[in-house]
Amino acid sequence: MANSSQSILNNVLKGIGGRIKQLSNKDNKKAGLTWLNIKRLKHLPYNSPHTHSLNGKTVHFNNGPELLHSLKEIFVEEVYRISFKTSSPYIIDCGANIGLAVLYLKQAYPAAKVVAFEPDPTNFAFLKKNIGGAGFSNVDLRNEAVWKEDTVVQFKDDATLSSRIDSSGTPSGGGTIDVKATRLKTLLQSHVDFLKVDIEGAEYEVLKDCGDSLRNVDYLFLEYHGYFNKINELTELLQLVTDNGFAYYIREAAAVYPTPFHRETKPLYDIQLNISCFRKPS
Repeated sequence: MANSSQSILNNVLKGIGGRIKQLSNKDNKKAGLTWLNIKRLKHLPYNSPHTHSLNGKTVHFNNGPELLHSLKEIFVEEVYRISFKTSSPYIIDCGANIGLAVLYLKQAYPAAKVVAFEPDPTNFAFLKKNIGGAGFSNVDLRNEAVWKEDTVVQFKDDATLSSRIDSSGTPSGGGTIDVKATRLKTLLQSHVDFLKVDIEGAEYEVLKDCGDSLRNVDYLFLEYHGYFNKINELTELLQLVTDNGFAYYIREAAAVYPTPFHRETKPLYDIQLNISCFRKPS
């Protein structure tokens, strides 16, 4: 019995030690994360202004858990780390949110030219604070959506990572605002080193419209948001990038259903995937 108790205690201590080691991982320092401020970000009140120190920059935000997720994905895991053929890549960021991807890309590639689209007015205000005053050159911040035509679209301005174009037909005023939209295909008529598309469910319509203009893009990052009853959209998108000369790597962006065969809740999306597209190896 004593040996059994000692074994249980050792396993508990081992688990605690592993957790502490994970939280103090030196890679977290790249995101300005310590055990203490990880705990802080997880429990900050939502929808009130806060700041976080990141590589000498002050990041303004209003959602701690979302910031923590993005910091780990962008600065710790470095999902946008790319070996460009040029020191001054041309980058289009569709769905810039509060600007963490722009901040990472400009710190990693200081001579990059970046065009960043963010239609949500609250997120855009944080984007301007985080990037506009950061001393970066060649950054064009646009309070616009990207879409399949130049128009005005109805937009659900949640002030979160889930802010999105509303395709439900809800009249303006029913939880939506009108925002200017720019046709992405128009921007892809010349060479683009990196195209990031994270537009909360609008990616199918937008990229389908781009068609073979995607051949002008070297690297494409697509966050796909989909539904089981529209699984054909994912199939078509994968075929589209393949037809345009890309290979791709897929991983889950969010664990929507921890038990996929037993789904009790109904989240906003059934599927969230990070799809990293790059030119097929020779």
